[in-house]
Amino acid sequence: MQQNAYIAGVGMTQFGKHMDRTLKSLAVEAVEAALSDAAISKEQLQAAYVGTAGTAVTVGQVMVPGQAALRSMGIGHIPVINVENACASAATAFQQACTMVTHGVYDIVLAVGMEKLYCEEKEKTFSVFTGAVDFESFDEVTEKIYDRIRDAGIKIDSGAGATRSLFMDIYAAWAIEHMREFGTTQRDFAAVSAKNSFHGSLNPNAQYRNVMTEDEVLAAREISYPLTLAMCSPIGDGAAAAVLVSEKMAKQLGLQRMVKVRASVLRSGWDMEKSEAGVAEVVANETYEASGISPQELDVVELHDASSPAELMYYEYLGLCEKGEASKLVNDGETKIGGSIPVNPSGGLLRKGHPVGATGLAQVHELVTQLRGEAGARQVENARIGLAENGGGYLGSDAAAMVISVLEK
Repeated sequence: MQQNAYIAGVGMTQFGKHMDRTLKSLAVEAVEAALSDAAISKEQLQAAYVGTAGTAVTVGQVMVPGQAALRSMGIGHIPVINVENACASAATAFQQACTMVTHGVYDIVLAVGMEKLYCEEKEKTFSVFTGAVDFESFDEVTEKIYDRIRDAGIKIDSGAGATRSLFMDIYAAWAIEHMREFGTTQRDFAAVSAKNSFHGSLNPNAQYRNVMTEDEVLAAREISYPLTLAMCSPIGDGAAAAVLVSEKMAKQLGLQRMVKVRASVLRSGWDMEKSEAGVAEVVANETYEASGISPQELDVVELHDASSPAELMYYEYLGLCEKGEASKLVNDGETKIGGSIPVNPSGGLLRKGHPVGATGLAQVHELVTQLRGEAGARQVENARIGLAENGGGYLGSDAAAMVISVLEK
């Protein structure tokens, strides 16, 4: 939907393996940074939307994670709405906060995403992703995925949920079908990972900052063909936050560093027919219409590259190129910093990391930083309009939740 909200401040932690940190401490760090950035006190907050996805399993904090985290830093009494929407949890919290500000319900709202996926028992972490499908039909879901892979003549074991995330098999199936339809190669996927490793090396908040070549990506341990380890986003711990304000409040505070939310659209997936557009294409088109912005007007994009093939496919879904031309876009350097449409200058999920409940707001953090011209070595020149795409879960044959937002300097 069309929005009229402004981002006054953002904050995030470094993403990574924080075994010595609590969920609360990560959330507090991100929120304090966002409040400081906005020059707003915690007493001025009128509501908070808090996204998290897996911590009920990995940490054991259920039902009131937002209240527990915010209370620890002295934020109480205000409405706190907990949001769980798979990998799109933080983006959903952001979209809901924007919507409440746009409709005049509140003037100052906090949006938070937080997650701790690392724990001593790896099976707990894997079970988070196993539960992000229609669990009552889990066996049927997995068999359909494996059948799609086997139809391509590729052997696959049934280790998802025990030795790897089920979603890597889902992305592998999508990748194989893209390869068969458009001639995409495994090296094309490696080009995405190599590009994002360079971007991540410039981001102090990134989980991994080493630069990798395409050959190094291809030589990494195979996870689920055609995916190697370097083509898969890592799990992580971390938090990100944003302070949203109304136009009236933005004028009172001063607009110099504000970033406007022109549109933010949330939709759920469905069991589409082969001929139908998927949820990403539908939401993208709705977001472009609501924002009045076309794909050609975008200066920078942060998208959900939970695997490197996903980034290529989202180039096409978002209208950055025609179907089948995504490989050319990355191989020509157009999506690298300095190219015509830089994608994931943060390093993306592949390198920045993917603490699922925080990812959507980390994308917002990166876009705000870019649109303010404060991204340092990874700055996209003259960035004025940015798009964030964050999807999550799996339903039927599509993402279960999708949020796409357009931000303007």
